[in-house]
Amino acid sequence: MDNTAIINPPKRIIDLINLKATGNDLEITLSFNIVPVNFAHQNYEFQAYIFLCNYSGMVNSTPFAFRKCYAKGCPDNLCPHVSQAVMIANRYLKKDFKRLFDAGISFKETFFSLEDMMVKYDAVDVKKNETTGGILTIHDYINIAKEGNGVEVQISLEVIPAVEHFANQKNEQTFFMADFNITTLGRKSQFQRCLACFQTDNESKAKSVALVTANDRLKILYTEFNDANIKYKAIFFN
Repeated sequence: MDNTAIINPPKRIIDLINLKATGNDLEITLSFNIVPVNFAHQNYEFQAYIFLCNYSGMVNSTPFAFRKCYAKGCPDNLCPHVSQAVMIANRYLKKDFKRLFDAGISFKETFFSLEDMMVKYDAVDVKKNETTGGILTIHDYINIAKEGNGVEVQISLEVIPAVEHFANQKNEQTFFMADFNITTLGRKSQFQRCLACFQTDNESKAKSVALVTANDRLKILYTEFNDANIKYKAIFFN
């Protein structure tokens, strides 16, 4: 095993996988935040809840910590309802967990809880279970395409400022968001995914890292689109 300290701590799931593949020792702990966020989008503002998984631990003798956004839920119809977002987030989590387990990385598997959401944010009526469609993810549509069905995706990218509200503080963040408008089987669906974010007051140092992360995640997704013969036009953040 390589017991030397690492120079660049991991910032993504793929970084953990690559470190494990090169013989590094990994210890991973998961924690979750469901955070109310005020987004400023074009000429209007709205509140949503983002579902964050915090990955922390040690790589050899070096501590690391990063977070990944798994879903966004709204109490209105501007995005999937918060009760749907819990299920969407957990489906994406399961996909990442499988990648980590397949790489030989062990940790305690835990998920987002709708009950926790209700306890922490009782002002949000998650019991209504209002819907804006099914709880399919973008990868369900990739599988639909692999089954021989025609799938077309129109992609738009935005950089959106926001303010996260934690228990005792506010945190200004800027999000790299991707909108996917999907047409298949005679129906249209829309998804929005956060591909990266950075602390707004640290833009000079953090924005470039977040931009690379967002574009790398787009490249992975586009490769999956290509493998499934999905029609789309590749675009990136710049």
